Amino acid sequence: MTAWIKMITDEEAGPRLRELLDHSRTPHGTVDTVMRVHSLRPETMNGHVTLYRSVLHSDDNKLPFWFLEVVASYTSILNDCTYSLTHHFMNVRNLLKDQPRSDRIFMALKAHCPEDEFDGKELALLRYAAKLTTDVGKMVESDFEALKIAGCDDGEILEVNQVCAYFNYSNRLLNGLGCTTDGDQIGYYTGD
Repeated sequence: MTAWIKMITDEEAGPRLRELLDHSRTPHGTVDTVMRVHSLRPETMNGHVTLYRSVLHSDDNKLPFWFLEVVASYTSILNDCTYSLTHHFMNVRNLLKDQPRSDRIFMALKAHCPEDEFDGKELALLRYAAKLTTDVGKMVESDFEALKIAGCDDGEILEVNQVCAYFNYSNRLLNGLGCTTDGDQIGYYTGD
């Protein structure tokens, strides 16, 4: 694991940090850099992992998890956050289980042309996430209304809003502390 900031290892951790590191472990049993960078202020790790899981792994979500991971990836592309893109596009691949489609989606997002692979409500949600990321001060009610016209319900809009907001937070955390994926197990989901 690498970052510009000092990170405390499992062996060096006191009782509360050890508890929070254990709470932050991935299904692979590891603690990714995105969480370990909080080790000097463990309660921020606690808040971060709680927010992350509520946004991307809640059974209350109605949109497909693969699509929420696409939103996460697109937000990370727009923010030039390689760390999050690496992890979360792997999740897209593992959830979709369709390599050619995953490749096409990746190329469309990297080209800032989601319309090449998406339409309807999914395209409207990706455009909303893009504006929320790059022009947040210019959001207007008609941006929300366009989502309703495209067939999104308020809960789906909230899901995308929260994924986008979370990744704008985490992208800044990661890029601002110089985090890399070195030593991380890439992706939350397995390829099985």
